[in-house]
Amino acid sequence: MKHRSLREWAIRLVLLLLGLTVAHLGVTLFLQAGLGSDPFTVLVQGISVRSGLTVGTTHVICTVTLMVLMLVFTRGYVLPGTVVCAFCGGPIIDVFTGLLGGYLNPQLPMAARVACTVAGCAILAAGMSLVIRSDAGTGPNDLVAVIAADKLKKFQFRWVRIACDAAFVLAGFLLGGTVGAGTIVAVCLIGPVCQFMMPRSQKLVDRAVGAPAETRP
Repeated sequence: MKHRSLREWAIRLVLLLLGLTVAHLGVTLFLQAGLGSDPFTVLVQGISVRSGLTVGTTHVICTVTLMVLMLVFTRGYVLPGTVVCAFCGGPIIDVFTGLLGGYLNPQLPMAARVACTVAGCAILAAGMSLVIRSDAGTGPNDLVAVIAADKLKKFQFRWVRIACDAAFVLAGFLLGGTVGAGTIVAVCLIGPVCQFMMPRSQKLVDRAVGAPAETRP
């Protein structure tokens, strides 16, 4: 456990929750547009189809399973915020789906659906970057790429993320998940956009926790 005051942990966890909420708003936009979902949700959908559980419930089960595996096989990556991400991500999706389902759905004109897909990609990446830079714990599905990027140092995060997302999509598609044009766009863009946003998210986190100016990137 990192040595921090309770105040700093509280601030970082609030920022993590903010990023998590933003990221899963992006996930919901993908789902409601009906042009394919984000990569990890393709896997969740595939498992949901096979199990008969809701997407939100399946999301929790998948993230908890990944978290347990990381606790067993890695050190220092699973933090308190990882637990928050594992249990809160699915319910957030269900809440946004309930709120937006009557307005954003596959019955919209194609232009509006494309806009939802593109917006979902950008919003998901922005939220994910804040979750990662909160340094309070990253969602288990995002930790897959973070851990892989740390181990494969010669590859930038964006390329590792693209590879991980492609693997999620392939597995989810084989299980029955929804894959469409938006999914392919997400595979190609989420990693690069997240890498672009991370320095900006880091500045926000540093200001919030009161990091000295000379320590900010």
